[in-house]
Amino acid sequence: MRYIYCRMHFLKKVILLIFCLFSAGFVMAQKARIYNGGKSMYTRERYNQNATRVRGAKAKTVCPIFENSKYPYHGIGIKLGDPFALTYKYYANKKIAFVVDLGKASSGLYNRYFAEKFYEEIERKTFSNGEDSLEYYTHKVKSDLIGEVKMLYHVNVEPISPGLQFYLGVGWEWKSTKIQYDYTYMESMGDEKKFGRINRSRLTMGPQAVVGIEYAYFKIPISAFMELEYFTDIQADPGWSRFEGGVGLRYIF
Repeated sequence: MRYIYCRMHFLKKVILLIFCLFSAGFVMAQKARIYNGGKSMYTRERYNQNATRVRGAKAKTVCPIFENSKYPYHGIGIKLGDPFALTYKYYANKKIAFVVDLGKASSGLYNRYFAEKFYEEIERKTFSNGEDSLEYYTHKVKSDLIGEVKMLYHVNVEPISPGLQFYLGVGWEWKSTKIQYDYTYMESMGDEKKFGRINRSRLTMGPQAVVGIEYAYFKIPISAFMELEYFTDIQADPGWSRFEGGVGLRYIF
């Protein structure tokens, strides 16, 4: 139940963050419109002195950040979710981008998994009556560092909304976790239980698939993104997999 509660709490936070990001994006996008004689005009001249101005009845929506002739671009920002990370994105061209994320995994989402792995981390024995010599008591994640490298393919979906892009890609994830386990044990059958403690390190790695959306129609050079990742471990627990992801902002230059 605690595991389910943690996941529901995490999903509520993600939904709230998504709502806040895209609400802010909508408001700022509306402010990007400049009225000239009752007719709308969009321009990138604040960030690009060579931008073409389109006026009057022929006015069209123009993203104020990305311009085909100005690639490559760079983006640095923060990602909230699993993991909570600093994120760097290299926009090689309008279709291809590369991402590096470095940060901390949301350890609370893995409490049940780490508890189940306790008996694989310590030598155990069973008494003649079938009773275990030791029992899991609790654990504490002392560090949970994560790194991700991804290659993304972008699809322009501006007909849906100006500045909106859909992307998908593949990547590789590394995660280094240090866990402190507390447990109770008996040296012989019938003895009083005692407390013990061990520290263990886990290194997981494996491929990931990525899908997401990115929105970049602001008066300031930032982009907002939301993505979902599917990770499969091939190191510590081969075949184990789970969904990850989050939302974030990057400063574009």
